[in-house]
Amino acid sequence: MKTQVAIIGAGPAGLLLGHLLKAEGIECVVLERQTPDYVLGRIRAGVLEQITVGLMDRLGLGARLKAEGLVEEGFNLADGERLIRIDVANLTGKTVVVYGQTEITRDLMDAAPERGLQVEYGVGDVALFDIESDAPYVTYTRDGVAQRVDARFIVGCDGFHGPSRKAIPASVAREFERVYPFGWLGILADVPPCNHELIYANHERGFALASMRSHTRSRYYVDVPLTEKVEDWSDDRVWDELAVRLGPDAAANMTRGPSIEKSIAPLRSYVFEPMRHGSLLLCGDAAHIVPPTGAKGLNLAASDVHYAAEALGAFFKRGDNDAVVGYSAKALARVWKSERFSWSLTKLMHRFPDDGPFERAMQVAELDYIATSTAAQTSIAENYVGLPV
Repeated sequence: MKTQVAIIGAGPAGLLLGHLLKAEGIECVVLERQTPDYVLGRIRAGVLEQITVGLMDRLGLGARLKAEGLVEEGFNLADGERLIRIDVANLTGKTVVVYGQTEITRDLMDAAPERGLQVEYGVGDVALFDIESDAPYVTYTRDGVAQRVDARFIVGCDGFHGPSRKAIPASVAREFERVYPFGWLGILADVPPCNHELIYANHERGFALASMRSHTRSRYYVDVPLTEKVEDWSDDRVWDELAVRLGPDAAANMTRGPSIEKSIAPLRSYVFEPMRHGSLLLCGDAAHIVPPTGAKGLNLAASDVHYAAEALGAFFKRGDNDAVVGYSAKALARVWKSERFSWSLTKLMHRFPDDGPFERAMQVAELDYIATSTAAQTSIAENYVGLPV
């Protein structure tokens, strides 16, 4: 098979890039290791910045998002005694939209056949070759048969554990990582949310987050030590812990119900540089991971895809290679700012095992400053709603 761009990974990043390229008349094929049902079964983020919403609108695929997404004008930080509301809409003139990553993926997946976007599911043994040349190629197996895709560019949208990043030589790579000493225990339930806006809570027993996927489906989290096992957390135990950590007002409005998904996700901050080497570009989790605090993961992938589509469009339409060469620096500038925000919000809202009275006093002082400072709230709101691309 020959194409202009081979995309590895059919999560939201890979599918979004595929649609953007096809809309510009650039031929591409998307390769995905898993089945469509498996891809749709991944429970992930649900808060979308305007960059992500804007790309869906640009593709003409935002109708269901607009109909079902919940427009959020603010969110809350809880310090155990009060809710500090960050009025995102008034402070920035912008909003975010609550709409599950699974739903974004479904919209992109459903539109692929009618738009001629070729997606190959169930491929194995994916390997990248000759990425430092102008004629890279990808090999894989499907139903036991060896296959090959020749392309001008390869884009790795295959997540943290995919093969794309590993194809970049160690001699040119730099990795930055912070692994956090806790994970997020998440519970998804078909119950109405306890608040119409998200609540990030810093409680003496630990962190908690109240969020939603719709008016009838809620997503809650508590942080737990990495030694915890999800089977030790019954639904009742999770709900009891949430009621304590979120505070009495949220607890009074919290509807309990059976979980439809429950898992523990470890937290890390990670950045890989460069995000381009030769004819290979990296997008999303293949190049960087953020802790879920602040909801930056999917949105960072969307901005990567925006830059990648822009660069590849310039190359194929005008023969301009400068945008491809500059892709990594451009994407990383936004990545690092989002990493900073996610890291700072994680430090502010979690109790770290090694923290002592001084670190706790700093959290209290910071939250008190945020509560009384329009400038501090504006800074948080600007980052939360998404920095410009």
